[in-house]
Amino acid sequence: MDALWTFVMHRRHQLLVDFTLHVSAVLQSVLLATVIAVLIGLLVYRSPLGSSLATALAGAVLTIPSFALLGLLIPLLGLGVAPTVTALVIYALLPIMRNTIIGLTSVDPAVTDAARGVGMNRLRVLARIELPLAWPAILAGMRVSTQLSMGILAIAAYAKGPGLGNLIFSGLSRLGSPNAVPQALVGTILIVVAALALDGSYALVGRLTTAKGIRD
Repeated sequence: MDALWTFVMHRRHQLLVDFTLHVSAVLQSVLLATVIAVLIGLLVYRSPLGSSLATALAGAVLTIPSFALLGLLIPLLGLGVAPTVTALVIYALLPIMRNTIIGLTSVDPAVTDAARGVGMNRLRVLARIELPLAWPAILAGMRVSTQLSMGILAIAAYAKGPGLGNLIFSGLSRLGSPNAVPQALVGTILIVVAALALDGSYALVGRLTTAKGIRD
């Protein structure tokens, strides 16, 4: 424990930078994946065939090991942020897309029929009725994608990506030296802390942005 605490004290500024970069990269990737996934969900949720195809394609991507996907992206995008963010967005799509489709198809048709009956057009029904009712499911998909992205970003250190994975890789590559184990352990602990903090933030956002009637 003394070695761990000493390492944290000596590297606290760099740890803060790595922690911030890790969280920032995950959030930006998940937000971008959310935009893409929700748009795809909106296009296909009324078609059972389209919904099944979109979900199957996104699910197939998850069977590709992250090391392999990064290896395929590096020749195309080089090292650093570009392949890292691309991989994170690809992996984050499925949970959000699937939950978007589930949320939209779960809206009671009687509710949308009543909205049209009072003069709402298709776009207003979508914006004011269907998407708000589907929002808890979409947010749940974002939470899953965020947790998934936390671990994948650590592996993306292989592609010189930003974040705490560089600490873990560096520590593991120097096993036997005095700071190797503390370095890898601190990187791992900070990823867990970041994941828990973001999950709590999503829970708070859900309470603030979901109508009480839906939440209950």
